[in-house]
Formats: sequence, structure tokens, C-alpha cells
Amino acid sequence: MSKIKTEGPYTAEFLLTEANGQRSRDSATITGGQYAPGQVLGRKSSGEYAAHNPAASDGIQNAAAVLYGAVGAQDVDQLGTIIARDAEVIASQLIWADNITEAQKTTALSKLAEQGIIAR
Repeated sequence: MSKIKTEGPYTAEFLLTEANGQRSRDSATITGGQYAPGQVLGRKSSGEYAAHNPAASDGIQNAAAVLYGAVGAQDVDQLGTIIARDAEVIASQLIWADNITEAQKTTALSKLAEQGIIAR
């Protein structure tokens, strides 16, 4: 009897183009949790990044970056790589919070565009 294994998204699979010399990327502290590549992130007022949540009021209600590679399931803050500027991403491969509306996605994509992160 064989098991079917479903693979998640690969590192940078959502990325179409980025600036030369990895200028699009930054290292960032990601708050505890498990996130996959392509997760849309917001930046807390304290500087850490977490999954974008339009209902929040601590800064993560505004989309600010996209997670480049997976961050493991730990309950501690971790260092991760984000796409912070000047990149094109595949809109259909971005990962959003549960129950986000299309209007909220549109607003978030506009916020990312202000950073030079353009969804195609």
C-alpha cells in the first residue's frame, strides 16, 4: 500500500523576477509560526513580520513583503528571507490568510506595489 504525498510550495516558486544582486531580498525576523514560501506578510510596529491579517491593528494589517522560503513550525521568532522590494510575483501562488476577501487582497496588492512588488 503506497501513500500519496502532497508537496507544498517550493522556495521562491511564486517569484517571476527580482532585482539584480538579490537587492529584492532582506533578512527579517518572522514571528513564531509555520509559513510557506509566498506567504504575504505584514510588518508589526515592533519590526517583526507575520502573516498579513487585514483585521489586525499592530501593523500586519498592511501587506509589506512576501516570504521567500519556508519558516518552520516553532513557537519562537525566526530569521527568514523576504522579498521586500522590486520584484514581480505570481499572484495565484501568493498565500493569504484564511477568510480574506477579494477587496482585501486588492488593497494588500496595492500596498505591495508601493514597495515595488508587482503581482502578475
